[in-house]
Amino acid sequence: VQLQASGGGLVQAGGSLRLSCAASGRTFSRYAMGWFRQAPGKAREFVAGDSWRSSGTYNAIYGDSVKGRFTISRDNAKNTVYLQMNSLKPEDTAVYYCAADRGGVGGPRRVTYDDWGQGTQVTVSS
Repeated sequence: VQLQASGGGLVQAGGSLRLSCAASGRTFSRYAMGWFRQAPGKAREFVAGDSWRSSGTYNAIYGDSVKGRFTISRDNAKNTVYLQMNSLKPEDTAVYYCAADRGGVGGPRRVTYDDWGQGTQVTVSS
C-alpha cells in the first residue's frame, strides 16, 4: 500500500488544519488507518486511528494529548483518510505520518502497521 500524506503547514496557535492521506489498494475500506507524529528529538507518537467493524462502521481512538481536538475520518470512495486538527497548540508541532494496517486491527502500537506515508510537517506558532 502506498500512502501520500498532505495538508501540513504553518498555523497560529488556536487555528486548524486538515491533513489528508491518500492510499492505494482495492480493499482500503478494510484497512485500519492511523496517524502518528514525531517532534524533533522525540519518539514517534500515536495521534489517532480507526479500525473497521463488522457492522460497517469504524471505531476511532485518540492519543490523550489530542482527545477532543482532533478527529479522524475517511472517505472510502476516495481511498483517503483525514485528520482534522482544531485548537492547535505549539506542542502539536511535528511531522505527521499516516499508516495503514492491512490486517484491519490498527490501534496505538507502531508495530501493528504495515505501511507508512512520507510525513507532512505541521508547525504551530505561539
